[in-house]
Amino acid sequence: MSEISVAWLLALGLFIGILILLELGRRIGERRFRRDPDGARAGTGAVEGAIFGLVGLLIAFTFSGAASRFDDRRELIVEETNAIGTAYLRLDLLPEGARGTMQERFRHYLDARIDAYRKLPDVEAARVVMTQANAMQGEIWTAAIAAAHSEGASPDALKLLLPALNDMFDITTTRTNATAIHPPMIIYGMLVVLTLAAALMAGYGMAGSKGRPWLHIVGFALVMALAVYIIIDLEYPRIGLIRVEGFDQALMNLRAGMK
Repeated sequence: MSEISVAWLLALGLFIGILILLELGRRIGERRFRRDPDGARAGTGAVEGAIFGLVGLLIAFTFSGAASRFDDRRELIVEETNAIGTAYLRLDLLPEGARGTMQERFRHYLDARIDAYRKLPDVEAARVVMTQANAMQGEIWTAAIAAAHSEGASPDALKLLLPALNDMFDITTTRTNATAIHPPMIIYGMLVVLTLAAALMAGYGMAGSKGRPWLHIVGFALVMALAVYIIIDLEYPRIGLIRVEGFDQALMNLRAGMK
């Protein structure tokens, strides 16, 4: 099952769970009111405040972390574009005979990098193309060393081209690792548990009213479930509603300029 399916199911399950616990809390509160009308709410304010405060704090931290990682992933796309563009320009230090071959290798490599991310959310297909692109790195490196030592190459070709290639290859590892950086699952588990506990407390607080305030009940459940979904969606920005494909345009523009 894909991450996006898990996110939708978790949000739906949380929405339903909140509705159930709101009703459960309301019934518990009504039973308590019938037994002790004067003391039913004694001391509950502090507990409710602590739980709601902790839920708000946890949502704020997880949302902030997810948004920060989302921004980092977008910045890495720009960094890779700059790294490939710099290395491509330094191919001009190679002799003309070797330059054309190296430029063609770069075009194939960049095509593979772009295609790998286009195949998401099909993770397996993307991994196959990513493996092919990684294999091209070794070929480019070997060919660059041979070309830099060939007759007619600039004396600075080796010193300038190889560091640029190294940066170009390193950024791919950084991007791959960045996609795998997520909070421990226990954080999400704690968020769900605290949200359900808050729903129970909120339902208890609604006890005593003549009818059910459906606007507040559905609104609370919807907002909390949506908040959790958006946090998860930010963590996986290529498979949900929140996307980073717009920043891939930088790579496509670079590819278009590789004539």
